Amino acid sequence: MRAKRRSFLLLLLLTTLWAGLVLRLWWIQIAATHHFSAHDIDLVKSAVKQRQQSIMLNTGRGEILDRHGRSFTGVEQQALLLFPLAKGRDDLEEALARVAHIVHQPEAALLRTLQQAKTPVLLRDEEGKVVPLGEQQAKAVNELHLPGILALPVTERYPPDGVAKHVIGYVNRNPDIIRQAYEPEWKEGKMTLDSMVGASGLERSFDRFLQGVEPSILSYYVDGSGAPLQGLNVRYNRQDNAFYPLSLVTTLDRDIQQRMEEIADHNGIREGSIVVLDAKTGDVIAMVSRPSFDQTKVEVAGGAWQNHALKQLPPGSVFKTVVAAAALAEGTVSPTERFFCDGEYGKYGFSCWRKEGHGWLTMDEAFAQSCNVTFAQIAKRVGGEKIEEYARRLGLAAPVGHLSPQLFKLADFRQFDGEEAGSVFADGAPHSDEGVLIQTAIGQRDVRMTPLQAANMMVTILRGGTPGTVRIVSDITYRNGVTFHHFAPQLLETEGIDRVTAYKLQRLLANVVSDEDGTGSMLQHAAWTVAGKSGTAQTASAGAQLYHQWFVGYAPVKEPRYAIAVVVENQPANRSHLATAVFAQVVGALAAQSAKSDEPHAGSSPE
Repeated sequence: MRAKRRSFLLLLLLTTLWAGLVLRLWWIQIAATHHFSAHDIDLVKSAVKQRQQSIMLNTGRGEILDRHGRSFTGVEQQALLLFPLAKGRDDLEEALARVAHIVHQPEAALLRTLQQAKTPVLLRDEEGKVVPLGEQQAKAVNELHLPGILALPVTERYPPDGVAKHVIGYVNRNPDIIRQAYEPEWKEGKMTLDSMVGASGLERSFDRFLQGVEPSILSYYVDGSGAPLQGLNVRYNRQDNAFYPLSLVTTLDRDIQQRMEEIADHNGIREGSIVVLDAKTGDVIAMVSRPSFDQTKVEVAGGAWQNHALKQLPPGSVFKTVVAAAALAEGTVSPTERFFCDGEYGKYGFSCWRKEGHGWLTMDEAFAQSCNVTFAQIAKRVGGEKIEEYARRLGLAAPVGHLSPQLFKLADFRQFDGEEAGSVFADGAPHSDEGVLIQTAIGQRDVRMTPLQAANMMVTILRGGTPGTVRIVSDITYRNGVTFHHFAPQLLETEGIDRVTAYKLQRLLANVVSDEDGTGSMLQHAAWTVAGKSGTAQTASAGAQLYHQWFVGYAPVKEPRYAIAVVVENQPANRSHLATAVFAQVVGALAAQSAKSDEPHAGSSPE
C-alpha cells in the first residue's frame, strides 16, 4: 500500500508540473504574447527582431539648430550601407570592386568593413565620419541591385565631430520615463517601452516637442544562418510629413561654439566650462563643458555627460563682486575708503593670498588686487543678511534659465536640464558668525554659483542692475519653418540693484584689468579691452588640495558684446591661473569672429 501511495503522489506531482508547464506555455504563446511579464514585453515583435537585420537611417526626432539654422543633430546625406548578409556572396570581390570604383574608396576598406560587421553598418573614413556620396554615385550603386549593399539618405543624429554635445544631450531607452511621463501615449500604443526618449540636455528638456514621427529604418529578414529569407524583401520605412517633427532654434552660434571647444581642448581643460552670453540679451552664444563624451555610447555612471556650466561650484573671489555690490548700494563703504592689510586677519587662521599683505589700499584697489583681508572687514560691516540679499538681486540664489510657467501641457517648463540653484549660506548656518562671514566674503565655505549664473551676473551689471533669465532656445518651429512657439526674453522675478551701483561695479571690474597690480592685468593685451573678476576657490578632491580657477567678465568695455565665464576645475596649487589665460583666448576668438562678421560682403561697398 505504501508503494502504491508513493507512486500515486509522484504521479500527481508530475501531472501537476506538466499541467503547470502547459499552462505556462499557453500563457506565453497565446495569452500574453504582446504583454509578457511586468516589463510588458511584446514577444511577437521580439521574435521578429531576432530574424531582422536593420539600421536606423533617421531617428524621426526634430532637429536642433543654431541661430543661423545650422543643425547640431546631423545633416541628411547619401551614404553606403553594408549588411552582413552580403558576406555570403560568391562574387563578393567582384561586387565590391564595382562598388569601390563608384564611391571612390579602396576595395580593401569596403571588404574590411563588411568582414568586421555583425550588424548593418555605414561606410566610414579613418576618422569615423560617414563617407558622403553624390546623388549620381548613390543611383549607380543602387542600379547594381546587390543584396546587402545599397545607398540611401542617412541623417546621423550624433556625428563623431559634433559640437555642443552637453547642450544637446543624448537619447536612450528608459521604460521608467515612458511609464511616468508618457503613460497616456504608452497605453494608447503611440509609444512602446523601447521608444527612445531624451536623457539629458535639450533632448530631455524639450523631449515632448522633439518626439516626432516614426524613425526611418531599413530592414532585412534573415534565417538562422544569416541568409535572406525568400519572399521577404527589403523593408524601408521613411516618414514624410510637412509639419512634423518640430525643430528647436537655439541661440547658439555654431562657429563660435566650435571655436570655444577648440580653445578648451587646446589648453587641456579636463574639467571645466566656458560660457559666452550676448551682453545685451543674455542669450547663450556658446556653452562648453568638459570632460567630453560620446553621445552614442554614454557611460551614465561616469558622469561625463553632465553639463559643468550648470553645476554649482565655490566661486572664490568672483563672489567679492556681490560683497562690493552690497557695500556700495547700502552706503557702507565708499570706493575711496582706505583699509590696511598686513597679510593676516588676526582670527580663525584667516589670511590674505599675498602673504606679506597689501599695505594701505582703497576699496577700489582691494577689489582689483583681490585683497582677502579688506573684504573680510567689508563683509563684517555689511552683514550676512545683506550679502545674501544682494546675491539674490544679482541672480545667484536661483536657477537663471528661461522659465515658462505654462507651456502647453507642461507646467514650470525650464529650458535647461539639470541647472542647479547656487547658495550663499547652508541651511542653519549663522549669518552673523564672524568666522562664517569672512569665509563667505571670499566665496568659500557654503558659497556656490554656476558658471551660467556668473556670466549672467555680468549681463545684469551691464543692464544697469536689472536681472534677466537666460535663453538657449528662441523658437520651436514646424518642419516647414513656421513658428510653433516663440520664447520671449524675460526678467527674473527678483529685485535688482540700482543703476548707480551697477555703474560703480563696472568701474571696479574694469580696474581689475587696468590696474598694474590687478589680478587680471595680464588681460591688458587682449584683443579687446576687458573687465572682469578672477577667482580661485579651494576644494578637496580624493584627499588632495585642489583649486577651481575662475575668470568672469565682459568685452569690449566701452560697447560690450559678450559676457563670459571661464572655469577650470581641480587645478594643483602651483599651477598658473589658466582660467585667465583661456579668457584672453576666448576674447581673441570672439574679436576675430566679430571682425569677420563685420566685413562687407563681396560686391558691396563700405559706407
